[in-house]
Amino acid sequence: MESSVKPLDRATADEYASWFKALGDGTRIQIVSLLARRGEPMSVGEIVAAVDVVQSTVSAHLKQLAEVRFVLVERRGTAAYYRINEACVSCFPTAADVVMGRPAPAVPAPACVEVPS
Repeated sequence: MESSVKPLDRATADEYASWFKALGDGTRIQIVSLLARRGEPMSVGEIVAAVDVVQSTVSAHLKQLAEVRFVLVERRGTAAYYRINEACVSCFPTAADVVMGRPAPAVPAPACVEVPS
């Protein structure tokens, strides 16, 4: 093994781990996939109907996905609408490549931050 090979720095490793953990549930994968494919904000009720899981469970999953910024929430009066965070969709495959030892892209991936709609 080459001695110059180093692991990811701890902060980056912890950030990537939080992303992978957030996707460690089938229902959360369904929600992310649904929002990404739909391409527009959806209410909790619409998401509940699509994934066939009770509202409290969907809300808990959305909270976890929002904590790692995979989904963004828009408030419209008393209703909340969720949409995919395109910056995270773009940078997640890069994170997987880096973790697996593939070279980082020449142009750094955008930070997983909120992007304007």
